[in-house]
Amino acid sequence: MRRHRNVKIVATLGPASEDYDTIRALHEAGADVFRLNMSHSDGAHEGIVEKHRIIRQVEKDLNSPIAILADLQGPKLRVGTFAKGEEDLENGASFRLDLDQKEGDVTRVCLPHPEIFAALEPGAKLLVNDGKIRLKVTECGKDFAECVVVAGGTISNRKGVNVPDVMLPLAALSEKDRADLEFVCQLGIDWLALSFVQRPEDVQEARELCNGRAAILSKIEKPSAVERFNAILAASDGIMVARGDLGVELPVQNVPPIQKRLVRTCRAAAKPVIVATQMLESMIESPMPTRAEVSDVATAIYEGADAIMLSAESAAGSYPIEAVTTMDNVAREVEDDPTYTQIIEASRKATRTSVADGIVAAAREIAETTDIKAICCFTQSGTTALLTARERPRVPILALSSEMDTARRLGLSWGVNCVLTEKLERFKMAVINAARAARTQGYASALDQIVVTAGVPFNVPGTTNILRVAPCQESLIYSHERG
Repeated sequence: MRRHRNVKIVATLGPASEDYDTIRALHEAGADVFRLNMSHSDGAHEGIVEKHRIIRQVEKDLNSPIAILADLQGPKLRVGTFAKGEEDLENGASFRLDLDQKEGDVTRVCLPHPEIFAALEPGAKLLVNDGKIRLKVTECGKDFAECVVVAGGTISNRKGVNVPDVMLPLAALSEKDRADLEFVCQLGIDWLALSFVQRPEDVQEARELCNGRAAILSKIEKPSAVERFNAILAASDGIMVARGDLGVELPVQNVPPIQKRLVRTCRAAAKPVIVATQMLESMIESPMPTRAEVSDVATAIYEGADAIMLSAESAAGSYPIEAVTTMDNVAREVEDDPTYTQIIEASRKATRTSVADGIVAAAREIAETTDIKAICCFTQSGTTALLTARERPRVPILALSSEMDTARRLGLSWGVNCVLTEKLERFKMAVINAARAARTQGYASALDQIVVTAGVPFNVPGTTNILRVAPCQESLIYSHERG
């Protein structure tokens, strides 16, 4: 399905979007990737199986490759329960966290995570309920932490706890995550998102468990992940800038520059990056977003993000299709702005160290300086398409692949339109297939020209080494190249 924009849209599925008609309508409205949130599976996978089945049916009915992203919950740090259900903590009061399983009161509550106490030091901050309550550790041991309430409020049962100052000795994958990972990989997904990533070793562990069955997307939501970002990026296939927890664990004013820096770094590495969380939050209950939210979405697009994501807006909101439509409309308007082109081209980094880098850069130069309608790249692993997307060309990118897995995964990448093709052995047939795809997908007519890139020998990943400017009229292709 041809999109009239380059940035991709990720839509989370949930109670508001779990039937065939709604999921199909979301895709037709602009959703390129569907996110399955494993945080809400609670060990019951039947709902995930049904959503997966429907997505693949929509894909088949519309003949349009669709990427599926499964998002693992990660270890959740939560306080225990209170005898009254909740308590009001006042500024300056003392409050104790410990391993005692007794119900809490206004002076203490259980925090059933000994690994936190093992890592804490006096002066560390603890944030409860998305940072609404802030505690400062004054004294701690292996089974307790005495705190002073810096910012009070109502604390209630099982509220989440963030520990921004400390590298916690926790694996990114809990037992639930390991079970969910194996389940979704057997089911058949394209991307696996890892929560609570703190170090590149977290990514490597997930990669070993995936064993090539899904691409790995690391969620950046902790200060430690920001500090070690380059190493985490090198170990990952893609990145999600998860601004929710990131904005809790860091001062909120730090998040915009971090977002901008991470997006640019990902682009330079030719790895997809999603900007996520609260993008159109008001559309959970309203058919219209706020002006600030529209500006936020536009900013991510101007920065060159590969994808922008809806969470509760499409999963549990009253207007899921309207939210996707709004994102699509904002993206089209931004990408039609001459300022957008200027910003994207000014931020292009010439990091070219291989033949493939040179080929895709040349393809963009030729396409933008002559009357070329599209860049068509043949790719088995997806690398050529990713490198082409890094160039952010002004003309459409058609990725042709005989691998459905590759076509689906590329659904997350900026500007890449995926077309399935048969396995090819000769470059002339690649050119012919590219011309046909450009015509049938509406990117070019028989009178137009395209740029074709490929690797010879065919069907060998990472061998991009040939470029040709070709006519879209097949008789001209045959006449130009005999045999």
